[in-house]
Amino acid sequence: MESIQATKQRFGIIGNSATLNRAIEKAIQVSPTDISVLVTGESGVGKESIPKIIHQLSHRKHNKYIAVNCGAIPEGTIDSELFGHEKGAFTGATATRNGYFEVADGGTIFLDEVGELPLTTQVRLLRVLENGEFIKVGSSKVQKTNVRIVAATNVNMFDAIKKEKFREDLYYRLSTVEINLPPLRERQEDIHLLFRKFASDFALKYKMPTIKLSDDAVQDLLKFRWNGNIRQLRNVAEQVSVLEQNRAISSDTLKGYLPTGASNLPAVIKTTKSESDFSSEREILYKVLFDMKADLNDLKKLTMELMKKGNAKDVQEDNQGLIEKIYGDNNDEETLEDLQVLSIPQKSETPKSYAAETDDKYHFAEEIEEEETLSLHDKELELIKKSLERHSGKRKLAAEELGISERTLYRKIKQFDL
Repeated sequence: MESIQATKQRFGIIGNSATLNRAIEKAIQVSPTDISVLVTGESGVGKESIPKIIHQLSHRKHNKYIAVNCGAIPEGTIDSELFGHEKGAFTGATATRNGYFEVADGGTIFLDEVGELPLTTQVRLLRVLENGEFIKVGSSKVQKTNVRIVAATNVNMFDAIKKEKFREDLYYRLSTVEINLPPLRERQEDIHLLFRKFASDFALKYKMPTIKLSDDAVQDLLKFRWNGNIRQLRNVAEQVSVLEQNRAISSDTLKGYLPTGASNLPAVIKTTKSESDFSSEREILYKVLFDMKADLNDLKKLTMELMKKGNAKDVQEDNQGLIEKIYGDNNDEETLEDLQVLSIPQKSETPKSYAAETDDKYHFAEEIEEEETLSLHDKELELIKKSLERHSGKRKLAAEELGISERTLYRKIKQFDL
C-alpha cells in the first residue's frame, strides 16, 4: 500500500495537518475496493483530489475517469448527460447519445456537487448504485454498467434530506465511506506552507522573483478566516505576486489584499429569503385557500338544508356544529333569529332564485352551484389539457410549465387518451 507522504507528492497535495493525513489515509485504504465514497467539505478545500487518488490506486486505473459537475448541468439535460438518450427522445435529439455511465463502464465517475441533483435523477442514480442498471432517456431497454462512483458535496446533507431536496436512501448508498476534508482555518500549520508553494509557482509562471512575507504578514495570514479556503488563498497569492513591485510583503501590504472585516466573522448572516422560506409561505397560502374553500362548501351545504327543509329551528339543531363553525357560538339567539328569517317553504323542485318574504336584506338571486369536484385525476387532466392548448400541443413547453419531465407528460397523455 502506498504511503501517505508518497501519495501527497504524487498528487501535489500540500500540508501536514493530522486531519488532512487521515482523509488521505482513508482514500488509500478504500481504493482497492469498489465501495462508493462520499467526499464532504466546504467549497475550495480540494475535494477533487480524493477521487483521483481513489481511481489511480484502484484496479480501474487503466479505464476511464470522468468528473461531472452536477451543479453546472441544466436540470432538463442532466439525465441525458449521465445516462444517454435515444434518437427522437426529445426536441433536438437528432442522434443516439451514450451517457457518462455507459462511456465510463469499467472505470470511475466523480459526481461533484451531488447535492444539486434533481430528485428524478436521484432515483435513476439509486438504481445504478443498487444493481448497476440504467435506462437511456426515451428508451425502454435496461442496460448494465460497472462503474465506481465517488461523489462530493459542500451541502449539509442532513439539512437537504430534512428539506426533502435529497433522498435519504441515496445518501446512505453514496456514503458507504465518508471522507471529510477540513477547512483551511482548521489547518493553521498548512496555511503559510501553501502560500509559499503558490508564490513559488506564480514566480515561475510569470518569470519574476518570489514574494516573501514579513513575520507580521505571516501572523495576519494565519489569523484570517479564509472562508474561500485554498482557492481564496491561491487567488491572494497570485494577486500579490503580479501586482506588487516590492518582493518583500509587509503586514500593511498584505492587508490590502484581504477582504476587510471578514477575518474574524464566524458566519455571514443572510438578509434575503431562501427558496425554502418562499416554499413555506406557499404552503401556508395553499392551506388558507383550502380552508376557505372548505368553509364555502359548508356554507353551501347549510344554505341548501335551509331551502330544502324550510324550518330553520330543525336545521339549527341538526347542524349545530356547522352553524357554530360559520357564525360562531357567542350569538345563538341572533343566529336563530337570522335562520328563521331565512325559513323558506319547501317546494317540489329547487327554484332558480329565492327571496325571503320577511326581510329585504336577504336575497338569493343565483342558482345554487354544484359542489366543485376535488378529484386529483380530474384536476390533473384539466391542467394538462390547458397547458397543451396554451402551447399549441408542444409537449416540451407544456412539461416545463407543469413542472414535470417530458417523458412523464407523454405517459400522462397516453394514460388519459388525449
